[in-house]
Amino acid sequence: MTLIPDVWPQPDGQAVSCRDKLRVLAANHKELAGMMQDAFEDALAMGVDEAAMRKILIDLVAQMKAPGR
Repeated sequence: MTLIPDVWPQPDGQAVSCRDKLRVLAANHKELAGMMQDAFEDALAMGVDEAAMRKILIDLVAQMKAPGR
């Protein structure tokens, strides 16, 4: 089970405190964790090396760009 972060920091270091925003962030986290776990398990079942798949997922996150950048 993936743990949802206790704190979602804003750029100024303050934690997001709006309950609606926290609900959306938690739901997104849960959905993404499930999708990543499924993709990871599928890759391993198809013979992809575990360490290589972890790197592929990490690289995917590293390539993300903030909107407008």
